Amino acid sequence: MLIKAKVNRITKDKEFDRAFKTGQSFYTKDLGIKAVNNGLSVLRLGILISTKVSKKAVVRNKLKRQIREIVKKESPQLKDGKDLVVIVFSQILDKDFQDIKNILILSFRKLKLYR
Repeated sequence: MLIKAKVNRITKDKEFDRAFKTGQSFYTKDLGIKAVNNGLSVLRLGILISTKVSKKAVVRNKLKRQIREIVKKESPQLKDGKDLVVIVFSQILDKDFQDIKNILILSFRKLKLYR
């Protein structure tokens, strides 16, 4: 299923909490992913980037856009009915788009999120 704007976003605190309490997780030094079943027929994504990563909103928003784009491109191969929460750490600032993509794909494989 392709990622559309608002339908595929995790926005509520309780949805993030559920992913943190019950979800599978995989962490690298650059980012972490929590995956949990959502009982829906869509893949949803939430991205957490602290101001500790960068004080500049421009930088944080760019990272969010990049991560969203990677997930959007990978979503046809990913299983539906999952909530994914991506937690970004400050080491990711040294990486370019292709590195971030490789890290995310590795994480998806480790969590067995591909069909």
